[in-house]
Amino acid sequence: MNERADRFPVERSEVRAMLTRFGIQPTQQRIDIAHLLFQRPQHVSAEQVLEGVNAAYGHVSKATVYNTLNLFVRYGLINEVLIEPDRTLYDSNTSDHHHVYNMDTGELSDIPAGRLAIQGDLGLPEGTEIEGMEVLVRVRSGHDPAANR
Repeated sequence: MNERADRFPVERSEVRAMLTRFGIQPTQQRIDIAHLLFQRPQHVSAEQVLEGVNAAYGHVSKATVYNTLNLFVRYGLINEVLIEPDRTLYDSNTSDHHHVYNMDTGELSDIPAGRLAIQGDLGLPEGTEIEGMEVLVRVRSGHDPAANR
């Protein structure tokens, strides 16, 4: 699988070539969605992509957005971050990094890969090796002691 260079923004004129390089047929809807995703490193829901593409480029269906996001994940253009069983965000930054999810605000932010150290034996099955590792740290805002009264 090809690796996408994580540089932002990706110019609209570069999107077609990028999709072709990944073996993805560059339809107009896919170009629109990719252009929106690669304006900056961001974590977005499918609904946010749908709203953004429809506001900036014209109508695209919900099914097209979901299918395109899944295609981009499968080909390594974006990463899928499962926040909760019913909440997925798509990450346009495919460089090695981890995430902090604030459960109170819904904000997802990046942790550079070098800031997190995993030590010791992970207990991997014999004959396997790590292909990648993603860590999601869930946090809550400061606890209000008065709330327990």
